[in-house]
Amino acid sequence: MADLNLNPKQMEQLLGVVSAKLGVAPESLKKDLEQGKFDTALKNMKPAEAATFNKMVSNPKMLEQFMSTPQAQALYQKLTGGK
Repeated sequence: MADLNLNPKQMEQLLGVVSAKLGVAPESLKKDLEQGKFDTALKNMKPAEAATFNKMVSNPKMLEQFMSTPQAQALYQKLTGGK
């Protein structure tokens, strides 16, 4: 799997981008994700996207494969501004 260890600044940047896309406060999204709750993220997704997301996060092998793809790495770079 690609190195996805983010420093705190990178994590905050990514959280800011994702929270803006979902229309929720970064603090609220961070709290929910730290507690393993994906409700905040899922409620703003289309049903098919939410189902795919749930399937992926419940399968560590599938999640690792996804995060290793060039597309996922490119998305990460885009979301973080290449930092």
